[in-house]
Amino acid sequence: MLNKENNVKQLVKILIGAAWIDGKTQPEERAYLNKIAQEKGVATPEIYSLLHESKQVQPAECYEWLKEYLGDVPNLEDYQKLLESISALIYSDGDVDTEEAKLLTQLQSLDPENKSPQPSHNAVLKEIQKLYRRWVEGQN
Repeated sequence: MLNKENNVKQLVKILIGAAWIDGKTQPEERAYLNKIAQEKGVATPEIYSLLHESKQVQPAECYEWLKEYLGDVPNLEDYQKLLESISALIYSDGDVDTEEAKLLTQLQSLDPENKSPQPSHNAVLKEIQKLYRRWVEGQN
């Protein structure tokens, strides 16, 4: 597991990768990412270049960061924080692209509490919607 500062930085990098997963970042996603980077205090040159689109993140890179962040045996707290953060980002523009849905499905399969090997796609989306609603309510 990464130390706390690297953990936060890695989480922000994953979010940036998730924003790029469909090949482009939406204005709402960029606004959300800028807010998170400032709140978390991780607006480093590396994060800045990723945030301001001077370096596009490839899907494979995002999945690699995801794997590094969670490790071989995901910690439930880290997993839930990651799932909530990615869900909030993906729903920030009001549209879920196919690649974003694949990312969420892949992430759901890594759930430390998940006992079934293949959750249904609808169950994944319902869980994401619940998490997003909770996040929106927390913002008000």
